[in-house]
Amino acid sequence: MSARTYEVRTYGCQMNVHDSERLSGLLEDAGYVRAPSDAEGADVVVFNTCAVRENADNRLYGNLGQLVPKKAARPGMQIAVGGCLAQKDRDTIVKRAPWVDVVFGTHNIGQLPVLLERARIAEEAQVEIVESLETFPSTLPSRRESAYAAWVAVSVGCNNTCTFCIVPALRGKEKDRRPGDVLAEVEALVSEGVVEVTLLGQNVNAYGSDIGDREAFGKLLRAAGAIDGLERIRFTSPHPRDFTDDVIAAMAETPNVMHQLHMPLQSGSDTVLKAMRRSYRQDRYLGIIEKVRAAMPDAAITTDIIVGFPGETEEDFEQTLHVVREARFAQAFTFQYSKRPGTPAAEMDGQIPKAVVQQRYERLVALQEEISWEENKKQVGRTIEVLVAEGEGRKDDATRRLSGRAPDNRLVHFERPDEPVRPGDMVTVEITYAAPHHLLAEKPAAAVRRTRAGDAWERRNAAPAATGTGVMLGLPTIGAPAVTEPASLGGCSVQ
Repeated sequence: MSARTYEVRTYGCQMNVHDSERLSGLLEDAGYVRAPSDAEGADVVVFNTCAVRENADNRLYGNLGQLVPKKAARPGMQIAVGGCLAQKDRDTIVKRAPWVDVVFGTHNIGQLPVLLERARIAEEAQVEIVESLETFPSTLPSRRESAYAAWVAVSVGCNNTCTFCIVPALRGKEKDRRPGDVLAEVEALVSEGVVEVTLLGQNVNAYGSDIGDREAFGKLLRAAGAIDGLERIRFTSPHPRDFTDDVIAAMAETPNVMHQLHMPLQSGSDTVLKAMRRSYRQDRYLGIIEKVRAAMPDAAITTDIIVGFPGETEEDFEQTLHVVREARFAQAFTFQYSKRPGTPAAEMDGQIPKAVVQQRYERLVALQEEISWEENKKQVGRTIEVLVAEGEGRKDDATRRLSGRAPDNRLVHFERPDEPVRPGDMVTVEITYAAPHHLLAEKPAAAVRRTRAGDAWERRNAAPAATGTGVMLGLPTIGAPAVTEPASLGGCSVQ
């Protein structure tokens, strides 16, 4: 009898992406195999959901509805729904979609294989939602999607009370991993060939509050930087409230911590920030930017901004534009405010008409596009080392150009070198052209550095995926499972 196949569909932030790697690892550890991309369908389809977007439930039920005829035609097919929306709407999913077999929450993803088996034997839906974390997700098996880059969670949950965000209610209070556990995971990944890690948390630079050390995150960056073979360290998403000088010093003084910072702004207006319950103001935010640039003049800073928050006036919006001009972000993830059911902001007076929000949004995007292009033009003529990536190539010229990430995380398209190059290898190129959202290197590469990460990618893509715990073979995509929402913690306006 052939093994049952599975598919995981991921919505939302990088924490969901990381959880999906764990869900895939759990299923493979239980004997399932990933369904081929060209397959008609899988025996088990798992939806890892997000609840921070308006109408998230409508999208979920629409996608679930599309599976009804497939399930009818495929005896034994099972459907599971997990993640933030499942945690929030635990009592309604099976009522609205009675063909769903399993519903599980954010705190018990480790139970998925057991719940699927129970549903199969009992021939009825299994709904299991717990209110607090049972097992830290990083202790679960994982099917990593990249041989050369990896997420490493340092914490889960959030202690903030932002009025637009429902995440703390669904993910729970912040819980930190012990530093030794984080570093042991990083060391294990490096031994497998990983050269880049991203430290992950809902409020990553608050790390240490759970273990009583305010400077723990800066210490963690320095300790990770001392791991031999680890070439690039990133982190997301920090909160301006907790961004301290020791973290800036750790970034500036640790060679393999990249000079790249994603720090959500959300609004430049002190009045709106107060209404959002964001515990900083414009001067504090710009002061952090100034300190980062003083310590690392080459730092690329990105952000998240919400336009049209309830009560936002034209003057408030102009303050946001002012901060954008002053901060000169390399890129900004901009969002029109939408009601999140269950959040205080959804019930606030002063909801902004859609037409006004749209007009402000377009002005903000136009300004940021101009700044992004100007900042990218400053990169022309620079020689940089690019980490060759997969899944980010130019579709119009896929045979001639490859893509990768600069140290500051800018996307770089470059001419394919004459010698073989693999994802995870490093290519030294000169930037010859800049667009608002990418850089281009049109000259032949100055050097190609083959890495252990490239070796790992080559090995793992030459043989079938292994099952069991630990780092598993990834499909030929960069970073993570297919995501149907922006894969940014800040992009979901968590911070």
